[in-house]
Amino acid sequence: MATKKETYTGADIQVLEGLEPVRKRPAMYIGGTDSTGYHHLLWEIVDNSVDEVINGFASLIEVTLHKGAKSITVVDNGRGIPVDMMPKHKKPAVEVILTTLHAGGKFEQGNYIHSGGLHGVGSSVVNALTSKLLIEIKKDGKRHVQSYARGRATSALKVEGPARGTGTSITFEPDAEIFGEKQKFDAALVRERLEAKSYLHKGMTVVWKDETATPAVSETFKHDGGIAEYLTKVVSERQKPIVPVGGTPFYYSRDNEVRLEVALAWTEATDEHIRSYVNGIPTNLGGTHEAGLRAAIVKAMRNYIETHGLTPKGVSLTAEDIREGITAILSVYVVEPQFQGQTKGRLNNSETTAQVDSAVRPVLEKWLNDNKSIAEALLARIILAARAREASRAASAAISRKSAVSHRLNLPGKLADCSSTDPASSELFIVEGDSAGGSAKQGRDRRTQAILPLRGKVLNAEQASTDKVATNKELQDIVSALGCGIGSDFDITKLRYGRVFLLMDADSDGHHIATLLLTFFYRHLRPLIEAGAVHIAQPPLYRVDIGKETYWALDEPDRDRIIREKAKGNAKPNIMRFKGLGEMTADELKTTTLDAKNRISLRVTIDNALETDRIINDLMGKDVSARYKFITEMAGEVQELDV
Repeated sequence: MATKKETYTGADIQVLEGLEPVRKRPAMYIGGTDSTGYHHLLWEIVDNSVDEVINGFASLIEVTLHKGAKSITVVDNGRGIPVDMMPKHKKPAVEVILTTLHAGGKFEQGNYIHSGGLHGVGSSVVNALTSKLLIEIKKDGKRHVQSYARGRATSALKVEGPARGTGTSITFEPDAEIFGEKQKFDAALVRERLEAKSYLHKGMTVVWKDETATPAVSETFKHDGGIAEYLTKVVSERQKPIVPVGGTPFYYSRDNEVRLEVALAWTEATDEHIRSYVNGIPTNLGGTHEAGLRAAIVKAMRNYIETHGLTPKGVSLTAEDIREGITAILSVYVVEPQFQGQTKGRLNNSETTAQVDSAVRPVLEKWLNDNKSIAEALLARIILAARAREASRAASAAISRKSAVSHRLNLPGKLADCSSTDPASSELFIVEGDSAGGSAKQGRDRRTQAILPLRGKVLNAEQASTDKVATNKELQDIVSALGCGIGSDFDITKLRYGRVFLLMDADSDGHHIATLLLTFFYRHLRPLIEAGAVHIAQPPLYRVDIGKETYWALDEPDRDRIIREKAKGNAKPNIMRFKGLGEMTADELKTTTLDAKNRISLRVTIDNALETDRIINDLMGKDVSARYKFITEMAGEVQELDV
């Protein structure tokens, strides 16, 4: 137990020097120590190389993932990081850059007009969070080499022979002390990110080498068609674009004032998907540049409709109707980008909204006027979206909460609600089956945990119309219990539970039901996922008794590990396999799955919206051939396939 200290003097003040703050609080610099933070180290090094490309100093980037997927090398043919001595620091410039926060060449516009790497932070943060880092620099006809570990130089900068050309090579391995032993680089994710870079920067060549594959893979990406070509690829992975035969998607670029490039198309999807970039960096959280594009799309279409007297009767068109199904790629270059946080997920430059809007709107409006057959097809699609929205609102009105009192009266009868009215401390468990629901109700914390058993078949929201989803009994009950509405009536401030858990059997049937529910949440309650409120509970599949001790195993490999590690001598394990949640007692369910101190759960996140959209469409959509192709391609990735 900590003791209270009465004195507070200068001796209590701790000054973290060098890169110690980064190792002490890595989340402040890379967003976290999960897989996203792990890969963020790579993005920082790649982005520094891309900065050389977009400023005209390099044309080639090569990335090699080494065996084991824990070590990676990034090479460019840029100018090479400076190696001359800095008199003030009495160290070579490269060592100062790699060991000092806020040291770099991106503060003065003379070095980089546009840059995406963190100003003086990126490389040193990567160095601080790696167990080993080797840098090789080709400059002035010589090859300079230096090694580092956990932010400190482990060798002096030395020359190891002559070199042709110029450039920088960095090989590093993220520190397991920071990220854990299990983290690895995701080859598919890295490949996708690098291919996207090649579309964003015309003329740049990206070489991807994967030594973890058997046999090893080497691919070269070079796309002179830029983001117009990128859009074609992205749209092909979604659904059929609404463009008549002979028509083309909208594309525009300019180099004066704010340099930007945009390509867009309307598709049959029910959501909008915008991939945006600032100085080549993906801004997954959007920002002011996306706001400008959205405004331009809506204003251009409204002006076209009003100019030609095409305002529909009996239905009003909202901005969301106009943008429904939009797939767009937006790339802007900003001299002094202001990002939200160190991880650059969102652009905050207030002036960029008006700059993008004023640049795109008149050109898009002219494109609509020059392509009237396309414009008419788009308008028909927008009116259809508006009518579907109004039908959905009418269908869901019966299950929307109008007030705290009326909603309480309309809660599903099978819901065992919690006594707490504070969403921050409340949890909803959506449980498969009545028997499991009964055990969960007995084992829960009645103060903070609510239980909603599912009795009927869960509807596949990917194949059902919006009004059918809104009138499905099981989905109605979920929406009613959550209290936040659905579709255009969604209001996250009315959410009654801070965390929502999907609690299903740990078998293939349970996984199927969980997949159906995730499809529903993704298509109709996606903001809940984006807010980090949706979780998948991980009930054990096995109970293993060894002597007087009881252990719980999530799957067969976990069961075998427990037996191997815990069954010493002649101790014989007693193994019980749960066929379903209903076979677990209330105490067992509480101990393993409900109690926040012991339970294991997975938070549902969307790392790649486009890829998620494609997978859900392939796996849960009506196209049988797409589903078959997905299953056959992924069959080799699973240990057990239940068919």
